Amino acid sequence: MSGHSKWATIKHKKAALDAKRGRSFTRLIKEIAIAARAGGDPDGNPRLRTAVNAAKAASMPADNIKRAIMRGTGQLEGATIDEVTFEGYGPGGVAVLVEVATDNRNRTVSEIRHLFGKNGGNLGEAGCVAWLFHKRSLIVVPKEKMGEDQLMELALNAGADDLKDEGENWSILSPPEAHEAVLQAVQKAGITPAVQEVTMIPQTQVKLEGKQAQAMLRMTEAFEEHEDVQNVYANFDIEEHEMEAVG
Repeated sequence: MSGHSKWATIKHKKAALDAKRGRSFTRLIKEIAIAARAGGDPDGNPRLRTAVNAAKAASMPADNIKRAIMRGTGQLEGATIDEVTFEGYGPGGVAVLVEVATDNRNRTVSEIRHLFGKNGGNLGEAGCVAWLFHKRSLIVVPKEKMGEDQLMELALNAGADDLKDEGENWSILSPPEAHEAVLQAVQKAGITPAVQEVTMIPQTQVKLEGKQAQAMLRMTEAFEEHEDVQNVYANFDIEEHEMEAVG
């Protein structure tokens, strides 16, 4: 868990910088459009509500959000976007999940396969590593914001089921359906989380150091820079100073 939590914190810092440059807008628009297929009202569609909140946090204009929802519901024409999850292995045998949203599946398959191979890994068959990950709500709170006992009580009462010590932070883990309730409880306590997301948490981790660690982080960065990639999950555990050198 510690490796995932540290990397998630570094990624969110980077995402904040990307948002200022508008680099995250395409990814957010795709997520809104996909989520809106299940209904265009955020109040009745938790996935859409989460996507819209993320877009607002990135200062996306309201008109952009509205158009993305309308494309998802079919009120505006646009290319059909498919969701595809690729599974494979990185340096050191690390399990990797890559979630993409693409309007050209064949092109994206070729490009994702190339990125795996170029960075010392290989694309696997469907189901080869997905069983190693569970979907969970992750909310990371800096320790100076609240003590363990108080945060534990707050989180458990809101629906969380675990609180982990992650060095400088607490990590609150919850079922995906409890994400909003736990997040609201944390925010009502006056805390702005360092990370707030529904993510895929690995059940086991692979410790990497040195060249393998750097190669794995370069692979992760390469996937995250790809225009069709929405999320990347991996079960590595790498020391924070090595992560920061790349992140």
